[in-house]
Amino acid sequence: MHPIFLLLSALSAFLAVAMGAFGAHALKVVLTPDMLAVYKTAVTYQMWHALGLGLIAVLRQQNPDVRLVSYAGWLMFAGIILFSGSLYVLSLSGVKWLGMIAPIGGLCFLSAWLLLIIFAYKNHKKT
Repeated sequence: MHPIFLLLSALSAFLAVAMGAFGAHALKVVLTPDMLAVYKTAVTYQMWHALGLGLIAVLRQQNPDVRLVSYAGWLMFAGIILFSGSLYVLSLSGVKWLGMIAPIGGLCFLSAWLLLIIFAYKNHKKT
């Protein structure tokens, strides 16, 4: 088994903590309150979805042949990149059009969670 989702989970959580610390210490005096709130949203969503990737890593290890779980993992990782990534860049650069990328990342998050709901429902029906 290739533990890609565990690696991505740990990396994403590590970066969320680092970005959170950077925001709390270095950016508090640089960013406007609105942009600091955007930055904090990026950190929060990144951390929660890093934990979601950890759940997916466990589910994938237990169910290596279930494609729904793998698709959910890739969608969740894409969501972290698109949602949190665009909000980080938006808050640091002020480039407003980057805010239009965040909803695509949000759809990736929702799709990943929906796939996990479907997986859980199908597993529930088997028992």
